[in-house]
Amino acid sequence: MINKEIIVLGIRGVPAGHGGFETFAEYLCPFLIAKGWSVTVYCQEDGEGEMYESEWQGVKRIHIPVKNEGPLGTIIFDLKSVWHARKNKGLHLTLGYNTACFNIIQRLYGITNVINMDGIEWKRQKWGKVAKTWFWLNERFGCWFGNHLVADHPRIEDHLATRVSRDKITMIPYGGPDVSEANEAVLADYGLVKNEYAIIIARPEPENSILEVVEAFSAKPRSHKLVVLGKFLDSNPYHQQVLAAANNDVIFPGAIYEAEKVAALRFYARFYVHGHQVGGTNPSLVEGLAAGCAVIAHDNHFNRWVAGDGAFYFKDKAHLASFFEQQYLDDAFVTEKSNAAKQQFLNSFQWENILTQYETLLSKYLK
Repeated sequence: MINKEIIVLGIRGVPAGHGGFETFAEYLCPFLIAKGWSVTVYCQEDGEGEMYESEWQGVKRIHIPVKNEGPLGTIIFDLKSVWHARKNKGLHLTLGYNTACFNIIQRLYGITNVINMDGIEWKRQKWGKVAKTWFWLNERFGCWFGNHLVADHPRIEDHLATRVSRDKITMIPYGGPDVSEANEAVLADYGLVKNEYAIIIARPEPENSILEVVEAFSAKPRSHKLVVLGKFLDSNPYHQQVLAAANNDVIFPGAIYEAEKVAALRFYARFYVHGHQVGGTNPSLVEGLAAGCAVIAHDNHFNRWVAGDGAFYFKDKAHLASFFEQQYLDDAFVTEKSNAAKQQFLNSFQWENILTQYETLLSKYLK
């Protein structure tokens, strides 16, 4: 009988509390359990102490306390996880390649390991030379040590195909839940009115075009608002540059972690603004499409493949400023893009379809 057992590595744990991979695992694990799989997830805990186990929705969770914080803590956790998981000969699924050097352990112990290679992390502007070198090396290690690779975007697949045979790569995008309603009462907490604001939901980093969007919107007084979610620090020069560029029509509510509030702010926005310049299938863009948001997106091949006809694409600050003067206020244009965004989501990014593709791929490697 085939052993339908899988061990999930590379995330902080389930349920999700941090990023896109955790959210993906939160959907994938119960889906696989419903299909008769046995699922184990390694979870990072802050502090010291012994390793312990728990259960969540049928998922076996192995908790590993780590006293170190930040990237060092993650590296230590990943090493401890992979070393402990070597005892389990089930199929391994590693989400991300940031510590792929440790995946040589699976190779040495004859364990099949499928790796989701995420985006091209070493190209991101926010990293220094040391971090970029670390990510570049680990991308190579992931390509070498993984038995099979998953790319979440055709351009990521093309990039990985310069490292390994294309036969070793499967393209499966990120997914999202269909959103057809949200709590409109949330808007009052932020002084907002339905359809009279645009929203940015992204880390405030240069590669996400936050400054360009704020400058373009703030070029003159507006009849609408721009809402910029995220934590802006006094100690970060880029953050302070964004804040200084904003006029009175730009609102900075801070980082909002309540999913219901974020969903409502997104759902009732006139536009979701996606300034990401690099990456694969970005979860926040998929979530915007799922909510039926008309999208304003940076013009690059990553965003165009994901959003399709559901977005207006801007090339630079001047192009975006012109858009805010014209199409932004055109209700018919907004409706057209909103409908196209929703259809793009329904055609390509529903979780049921995405997770089925994953199970089909993973089943090929069962023993």
